Amino acid sequence: MDTKAPIPLLEPRGGIPPVVADADALARVTAAFAAGSGPVAIDAERASGYRYGQRAYLVQLRREGAGTALIDPAACPDLSGLGQALSGVEWVLHAATQDLPCLREIGMVPTTLFDTELAGRLAGFPRVGLGAMVESVLGFTLEKGHSAVDWSTRPLPEPWLRYAALDVELLVDLRDALEKELDRQGKLEWALQEFAAIASAPPPEPRKDPWRRTSGVHKVRRRRQLAVVRELWQTRDRIARRRDVSPGKVLSDAAIVQAALSLPADVHALAALNGFGYRMGRRQLEQWQAAIDRARDLDDSELPQPGQPVTGPPPPRTWADKNPAAAARLSAAKSAVSALAERLSLPQENLIAPDTVRRLCWEPPRKADLDSVGAALTAYGARPWQVEQVAPVLVDALSVKDAPSS
Repeated sequence: MDTKAPIPLLEPRGGIPPVVADADALARVTAAFAAGSGPVAIDAERASGYRYGQRAYLVQLRREGAGTALIDPAACPDLSGLGQALSGVEWVLHAATQDLPCLREIGMVPTTLFDTELAGRLAGFPRVGLGAMVESVLGFTLEKGHSAVDWSTRPLPEPWLRYAALDVELLVDLRDALEKELDRQGKLEWALQEFAAIASAPPPEPRKDPWRRTSGVHKVRRRRQLAVVRELWQTRDRIARRRDVSPGKVLSDAAIVQAALSLPADVHALAALNGFGYRMGRRQLEQWQAAIDRARDLDDSELPQPGQPVTGPPPPRTWADKNPAAAARLSAAKSAVSALAERLSLPQENLIAPDTVRRLCWEPPRKADLDSVGAALTAYGARPWQVEQVAPVLVDALSVKDAPSS
């Protein structure tokens, strides 16, 4: 067993490149990366918690023959030319679904990709963060001290740029090692299907009623109070968008929920609540109170309904009463999927989406055979490798008639 201590990775091989911040520099980088060879490592840094939205504030790339590039999307907001130059090239990202939305905003959309985090999950690694993967697979340690900084800062400090360049320094090496490991385990085709699904997925639909995701909203039961949450959330969102700051810096979720539960009658009562009195001026208090008053004045027909509209099966905790047979099927299916995932050394949620299992158990096909179950899984978005692995155990689970004895 190799017991050598991991080697700290302190500096990019070619040093820290200058930040690309004008059209001429971007054209040179685009030409260099188009002429490079092999996959291209790509990463993006956002300013979550500081700025409104999830825009990219730095894009890092590395490719054999082109070296490393650091691009400032604030100065170069259209990277579609670079994206087109890399069309057909495999993009290597870590946790691709986190970065693809902000890359898409600036014109960069991959045609094919390799996700090193997802590859680590499928290969059964217990820790799949980039630092943990680089250390366990390649024997190097990455300094991770700048992951949560404000990347909208200009100019970006040199230690942050070094950190950003190092994030793509070994990404292709990690990809190559993981490809070999997946192939050794007989899972490479599984991974390629997953990567293809990510690359071809359309942008997600805008979230319906995003205010319902306010942290702590489950404490709010009455419709009038829910209306207060909605009005305060929407007011906060407008202010945050206009000021280009994270909504949490304008007003905390906890303060929104507290105001909804208390329904203060005026600004004096509002100022007494946590999250409103400290350092908040009269004008700010008045705008929040106005939002509360708008909710208070709504007709009953305009009040939001409690809970979100259910588009799938009801919550599993209610199944035993509503549909005992479905509850028995779900219990058997969860046990079978758990055992199979353990046998295959991968997380259950990567083997098959839990929501897919619930939908199948709530409303199974009339004939629970391999073909019917496989067709149902495919209709819910399961990949061929998932259908091949999971369908046989789900056929058995769907034949269960009675709830397990306690």
